[in-house]
Amino acid sequence: MKILVTGAAGFIGSRIARALLAQGHEVSAIDSFNGYYDESIKRRNVEELIGKGLRLTDKSINEVSLPPLLDGVEAVFHQAGQPGVRPSWGASFEGYIDNNVAATQLLLEALKGSRTLKKFIYASSSSVYGDAETMPTPENVTPNPRSPYGVTKLAAEHLCNVYAKNFDIPSISLRYFTVYGPGQRPDMAFTRFCKAAVNGNTISVYGNGEQTRDFTYVDDVVKANLRALVADYTPGDVVNIAGGTHASVNDVLDILRSLTSRDLSVDYSDVALGDVRCTSGDTRRAQAVLGWKPAVDLKEGLAQQLSWADEVFS
Repeated sequence: MKILVTGAAGFIGSRIARALLAQGHEVSAIDSFNGYYDESIKRRNVEELIGKGLRLTDKSINEVSLPPLLDGVEAVFHQAGQPGVRPSWGASFEGYIDNNVAATQLLLEALKGSRTLKKFIYASSSSVYGDAETMPTPENVTPNPRSPYGVTKLAAEHLCNVYAKNFDIPSISLRYFTVYGPGQRPDMAFTRFCKAAVNGNTISVYGNGEQTRDFTYVDDVVKANLRALVADYTPGDVVNIAGGTHASVNDVLDILRSLTSRDLSVDYSDVALGDVRCTSGDTRRAQAVLGWKPAVDLKEGLAQQLSWADEVFS
């Protein structure tokens, strides 16, 4: 298939692109390499893939001429977007509107009337739920985001849905729950924790550590995307992609202690604005629609990320 991956230099996008190339697909990519974190990390993510046939467009979706990029494309993995709950307040919100909402609308608009498009797979987020009243949370719970970031991810979901209903865009939104693993973004908790652990530095934790998350290993997320490529879903569908490893931050620290066989210095601070108390995803729909369920448990995945951090940061 001829496939486009947006945000293909990122943590998840680069792994999806790698998996697609390994399956023999013709893969094009676009990434703006914005300054949210060190550009060199993203450059390294795609260097090897370019050597394997990836065709990279180094521009923003908002700036590029989309018709040539989308010509003949049969599937789009829309992973591009402005990440981060905590930075999405205040003046920074403009970037979230541009990169999460406007870019998605431009992409969907450019795909109207496509004669080749078979799949449009959008990377959404569990942030759309906010503090959900039902745990594990099924997809039919009314979203109630607690951060501007979550608002923009939900807005893009709604765009996927209305373009599916009005223009037959074959979209599906995958709501990722806290994705981790080797190569995770440097601002995310597990990378910060593992880096501090291998160097003997203090680990900074927002809140008291009792907040819980459904942590999902990156390889499982990639497999969910690959399943969506061949699944017979209803256009406009929404599916949770969650690891089933519901644990508190303090549980994670205990696992790190067991893996490193050392005590860890932890500094607890105020809860970050927009952070939710708990996330837990009901994945029965993912199994029914995609034939997918998570395979990597938290201790196994965290051991892999710790080993990576030891190579990269120590």
